[in-house]
Amino acid sequence: MSYKAICLVLLLASATVALASQDPKLQQCKHQCHSQRHADDKQIRQCEDRCEDYYRQKHHDNDRSPIQKLRECNRDCERRHQEQEQEQEHGDRQREDCQRRCQERYEKETQSYEERGRHGRDSYQEYQKQTNNPYVFEDRHFFTGMQTQHGRLRILQKFTERSDLLRGIENYRVAVLEAQPQTFILPSHLDADILAFVARGRGAVNMVREERRESFNIKEGDIFRIHAGTTSYLVNRDNNERLVLIKLIQPVNTPGQFEQFYGAGGQNPESYFKAFSDEILEAAFNVDGERVKRLFGQQRQGAIIKASSEQIRSMSQHQEGGIWPFGGESKGTHNIYDKRPIYNNKYGQYYEVESSQFRQLRDLDIAISFSNMSQGAMTVPFYNSKAAKIAVVVEGEGYFEMACPHLSQSQSQRQSRRSEEEEEEESYRPRGETTSYKTVRSRLSTGTVVVVPAGHPFVAVASNNQNLQIVSFKVNADNNEQFTLAGRRNVMNQLEREAKELAFGMPAREVEEVLRSQKEEFFLEGPGRRADA
Repeated sequence: MSYKAICLVLLLASATVALASQDPKLQQCKHQCHSQRHADDKQIRQCEDRCEDYYRQKHHDNDRSPIQKLRECNRDCERRHQEQEQEQEHGDRQREDCQRRCQERYEKETQSYEERGRHGRDSYQEYQKQTNNPYVFEDRHFFTGMQTQHGRLRILQKFTERSDLLRGIENYRVAVLEAQPQTFILPSHLDADILAFVARGRGAVNMVREERRESFNIKEGDIFRIHAGTTSYLVNRDNNERLVLIKLIQPVNTPGQFEQFYGAGGQNPESYFKAFSDEILEAAFNVDGERVKRLFGQQRQGAIIKASSEQIRSMSQHQEGGIWPFGGESKGTHNIYDKRPIYNNKYGQYYEVESSQFRQLRDLDIAISFSNMSQGAMTVPFYNSKAAKIAVVVEGEGYFEMACPHLSQSQSQRQSRRSEEEEEEESYRPRGETTSYKTVRSRLSTGTVVVVPAGHPFVAVASNNQNLQIVSFKVNADNNEQFTLAGRRNVMNQLEREAKELAFGMPAREVEEVLRSQKEEFFLEGPGRRADA
């Protein structure tokens, strides 16, 4: 018996003792793995992994939602892949197969989960929907859509999985693409519109249609759109820096759900051509069936792969912003830094791109803004009249505060259970002076996603250690107005003196002294700096 086999036997023996107090079926399952004839070490490990999957599913599934199970399953795939890195030839393929099984299990469980209805939701889902801060999404709320050693795509869970308060943006998803230097992202299309912001790095985008190809280089601050169904591919043309794209995705088939379709590919990623019968493919391509099988059977490296310097250079020979190959001005990108910032002082800069400035935004009803706050600075309290803001922290740390009447109402409703007749009666009852607001507060760090509903006053504060950079997608942006509640453009300054006295219950002079005391505009000295002064 080899040294490796002896070690394996000892490990199995110790594991058996440790599991003596656990599920007998788990012990029996692992024992059967070890007793299999002609099974090598790798097959035994895989068998034991399946046993542990069974154990976890039996004892923990009732406390977890399908999206939680999917994330844990994908993490297990990554753990197994790292343990098998010495078998590099097959490791990537095994990981992709593992993640595919995770996705299939997730889809089945999601269907069953939804069929149970509102009254059958498990405790975790109810906790998620009743949490005191449903507007904040952190790393744990993302799952991996695809991953290779050269990059990954992380996708945020559906907004309505966190709270019913976010139904207004149910049909939007957020994703973050990260690609290592000198890499190629394989051609694919989505059943969704994509609006992308280049948070870091330099790349090149190619979008193809039947008789033309649009190609353009991208750099930090660029915004570009990929229409639903358009086959596109990207490269990271930088030698040292990662390419990071923050995407807002709007599905066109099923609200809040989208799929990625790979034409070019093979085993990994799997090409959709493999779904067709041999005779169909032979007739479609007018070649021998073996050649077709070979074409769609070679790629096994995943959706993000390494490319040579010559290949990258060839796919990056475009102007910044891009040109159509048949002449004419590019429709490709708009850089958010091209125009002067709307607000600019020593405490920060604020940029915004609307549909009137970039025509690719016109039918999406979306605007994009970017804030760069200096260390220790803050924004004034402000709100949007009709746009819901999906904000993503690009870099830095800090925190935010927001006034929310919905959470205050939902808490009071949970504290006293009322009959349907009483709830119906309340819907006709004027709220008058009963309205109250809950302070929504949370830390901000790179990758945090925050949803700010329309009409909700909001403040962001940068840490004293570094700048805070936030890109925001404003949904329902047409005819939206942004109202500031402090500083030089404080909307409250427009009240008549009599209105100020009546509204605040104080002499107008005292009200104006407070409202007009702050001379800065939009970005201010934060509370941390004031305390240090």
